[in-house]
Amino acid sequence: MTDQPPADMQSVLHQNIQALVDDRRQQEEHEDVQVRIAGAISRFAGSMTFVYLHLAILVVWIVANLGAIPAVPAWDPTFVILAMAASVEAIFLSTFVLINQNRMSEHSERRAELDLQISLLNEHETTRLIEMVAALTERLKVSTPADEELPQLAENVDPRQVMTQIQQASGDQEEP
Repeated sequence: MTDQPPADMQSVLHQNIQALVDDRRQQEEHEDVQVRIAGAISRFAGSMTFVYLHLAILVVWIVANLGAIPAVPAWDPTFVILAMAASVEAIFLSTFVLINQNRMSEHSERRAELDLQISLLNEHETTRLIEMVAALTERLKVSTPADEELPQLAENVDPRQVMTQIQQASGDQEEP
């Protein structure tokens, strides 16, 4: 056993949150400058400031090129330059968004792997607890409604077997 006093739920929760925040900071510190820039651009492009800025530029561009502002000569009367600029911008923005999505997908996969490891550890601990309770009830000669299920509950779950069954049920794996 440990010499530490039992932790209350609030301190455990705080430690877990702090561990996740620290992990996220560490991940961000190790990202390339290029990935950080792509993330910043994606965040800005997904903001209402971006929408308002583009709306203002679009309105000024159209109004000026329609000749509504006498002091400003039309530089794009057919709006070809505007269309080309919008197309190039769309290409770059979609690339930045894809880069950001790839980064988010990698983070999501890491969290899923962590969740799986914690679940497997939890399953193992639960199995050991079931074995202990079963031994106690047997020693004390106490009968429970779950006595018939105890041997099955006390078995460890093999994750590979579960994955195989999931694949077979979803049709992802060919049958031999």
